[in-house]
Amino acid sequence: MKKILISCAVLALFSGASSKAYALEDSLISIGAGAYDVFDDGTAIDFRLEYRSAYTLFVEDLHPYIGVEVTSDASGWLGGGVLYDWNFNDNFYFTPSLGVGLYGQGSSDHDLDYPLEFRSQLEISYEFNNNNRIAAQLSHLSNASLGDSNPGTEVFGVYWQIPLADIH
Repeated sequence: MKKILISCAVLALFSGASSKAYALEDSLISIGAGAYDVFDDGTAIDFRLEYRSAYTLFVEDLHPYIGVEVTSDASGWLGGGVLYDWNFNDNFYFTPSLGVGLYGQGSSDHDLDYPLEFRSQLEISYEFNNNNRIAAQLSHLSNASLGDSNPGTEVFGVYWQIPLADIH
């Protein structure tokens, strides 16, 4: 039942998107690296690539994203969700996000115990005059108790974010 409710919530979120116009070139491509399982002994290197749409969902500054995350020990997460991109002070942004995706353990010793993993993340970024950003993030992967256990893991990393218009 939990799976059905979660699937319905995700579908409702994306199907209820506002019709506000947006410019595709205002979307961001985010490239990141960091430490996987940062608070435990089994730290691996985490690599990320995300597309952050400029499309607005429901309220201003709420946007969808899709991404892939792969570690140096072949663990992987492929998913998407929503982020709130709050410009709180001149060139600074605070961006909390929530997402859901498919997870594979790879050769990692850290078993997250379920193929469906939720990712929550807090991020702070600085935007340069050319609209590129540098960001620091802390994220948590969890199966929300869908598996027999819910060990979860944390990732600390940095992003370089580039407006889609700047990618040639």
